[in-house]
Amino acid sequence: MTYPTDRIEALLDEGVRDKVYPGAVWAVGDTDRVHACGTTGVLDPDEPQAKMQLDTVFDAASLTKILAVWASIGALWEDSLLGLDAPLGTFWDEVSGHPLGAVTARQLLTHTAGVPLRAQLKNLYGTDPQTIRAGVLHEALHRPPGQAVEYTDRAALILGYLAEYLSGQSLNQLAAARTWQPLGMDTTRFGPLPGHLAARCAPTELDQDTDTHLKGTAHDFSARLLGGVCGIAGVFTVLDDLVRFLRYMLNPDSAPAQAGFGTEWTAYSLTVLTGGLQPARGLFWHPAPGTAEEEDVWVHYGFTGTGMWISPGQDRWAVLLTNKLYYTRDRQPLTDIRNSFRKLAFV
Repeated sequence: MTYPTDRIEALLDEGVRDKVYPGAVWAVGDTDRVHACGTTGVLDPDEPQAKMQLDTVFDAASLTKILAVWASIGALWEDSLLGLDAPLGTFWDEVSGHPLGAVTARQLLTHTAGVPLRAQLKNLYGTDPQTIRAGVLHEALHRPPGQAVEYTDRAALILGYLAEYLSGQSLNQLAAARTWQPLGMDTTRFGPLPGHLAARCAPTELDQDTDTHLKGTAHDFSARLLGGVCGIAGVFTVLDDLVRFLRYMLNPDSAPAQAGFGTEWTAYSLTVLTGGLQPARGLFWHPAPGTAEEEDVWVHYGFTGTGMWISPGQDRWAVLLTNKLYYTRDRQPLTDIRNSFRKLAFV
C-alpha cells in the first residue's frame, strides 16, 4: 500500500500555520508494520526550538475510554466475568435498588443507558472521591435506557468503577496488567506524569490557577479531581504505544496470552449495535464521520486533539495526535483536518 505522504504532510503543516494546533504526530499502517509517519510543528509556541517528536507524550483525553475502560471491560468479558446484557443491579450491590441498577454494560458502551449527559462532579457531589462515586452510581437517569444515543462521559466513569469492582483492582492497575504491559505499551499510564515524562509532554490548555499550560497533568477536571485515575480521561500515551495497540486489535494472536481482550471483543465492538438509533455506535467505537458502513472505518477521538482510526476489513489503522487544546476548545477546525486526514489514510 502506498500512502499519499506528501498530501498528509501538507495538510498537517497547514494546521500548524493556521494555529489549529502547535504541532502534530501521525502514522498510518497495517497489521505488519508502519507504512508512513511524521511530525510537524512544535510542542509549545513560546519555545519554538522544542519540535514535535515521534516520542512526544500526549494527554490522551477521551482515548482513555478505549485504552483503559474499553480494553479492561473487554478483558473481563473474555474472562466470562461480565455479561453485557445483565442489569447491573443483579450482580453489583452498590447500584442495586438505584436507577442505574436497571442499566446494562452494553447500554453504557453504546451510550444508550440514559445516564445524565455531563459529569459535573464537583458541582453535584463535592470533592471527596467516595462521595463522588456514590453520587454517580446513585444518580437518577436522564431518560429510560435504550431510547436514544447520547454521548456522555458518565458512561466511561461508571464502567471504570464496574471494572474495579469486578477485578478487585484499581483501573490503572487493571489496564496496566491486562493491556499495557502485555502489549509493550511502556509509556502509557495515568497521570500526573513523573518529571522525565512530563518534560516530553505536549502542553494543553492554560491553567488559570498557575497561568501556565498543563503539561503532564490531565486537562480534564474530573480526572484531576479523582487523583488522575478515572474512566473519563487521565491517560497519557505516545505514538508507538498506540501503534502497538491498534496492530494488536487487527491481529490479537500476535500478543502474549496474558493480554486481556481478543478477537471476539474487537470484532463485536466494531459493529453497529444501536439498531435504528442515530448516531450509530459500536462498543465505545463509532463509524468515522463521512464513511459508509461498508467502508468499515471506526474512530475514537480525544478532546485534547488526539484520535485513532481502525479498519479490520481494510487491514489498516491511523493515528493523529495534536495538542490543539493549547489554543482553543473549538472543535471545528480540527474536525475538518481529521476528516481530511482520514480520507488520505484510508484511500
